[in-house]
Amino acid sequence: MPLEPVVLSFSAVLLLGLGFGSGPCNIACLPYLGPVFTATGDGIRSAWRILLPFSAGRLTGYALLGAFSGFLGLIVQDWIAAPWVRWVLGGATITVALSLIWRRHKRQLSCNSRHGGADPVEVSPPVSGRSEPVLPSGLFLMGAGMALNPCAPLTTVILASATTGSAAAGMMLGAGFGIGAVLIPTLVFSLGVAHFGQQLKQHLSRWGNSLENASVGLLLIMGLGTAMGWIAP
Repeated sequence: MPLEPVVLSFSAVLLLGLGFGSGPCNIACLPYLGPVFTATGDGIRSAWRILLPFSAGRLTGYALLGAFSGFLGLIVQDWIAAPWVRWVLGGATITVALSLIWRRHKRQLSCNSRHGGADPVEVSPPVSGRSEPVLPSGLFLMGAGMALNPCAPLTTVILASATTGSAAAGMMLGAGFGIGAVLIPTLVFSLGVAHFGQQLKQHLSRWGNSLENASVGLLLIMGLGTAMGWIAP
């Protein structure tokens, strides 16, 4: 059956992405990104270390979906409903959680070495803004996994891309939607969630290790639950 033509301009998909990003997207991203900001406690200045690879992954995912739909002239909605999509997001989330554990382990080793091998007075010293990013590849895949999860606005963009019959046109539509979808969440997480995570860790410094453990544990639960299909982002 031939596809009913759906024509969308770049500005239309940009507005569609802005509408999606201002509401459902923030809710969907919070359980995955929120614990990362809480565990790191790096604040607004270092938020880009987390948001840049994550947003790049989302943009890439949306653009590739549009390109594939335009190139094949098919709705690839069935592809992104397959189990491998949740495995990507779940596996990436677990990878980020493990990287946080490794980050903390290296920090403790560094602290122990400065104290000559004795038990340090402060186990979790503040992490400077120059600290290494939390495994950018894991965050990139996490963002791509979020982009590949089906939603009503994305279905419209995929349909419009498929009816163009052009990979370039489809990529443009996917990228336009992606730009709109990441703008508001980036502002919310960089200015709000990152600041909240930093303040939370500072005010609860006595329980810093417990807070970090809880954040990493939540990430592991989210990753495993997503991969197994128990949690739908």
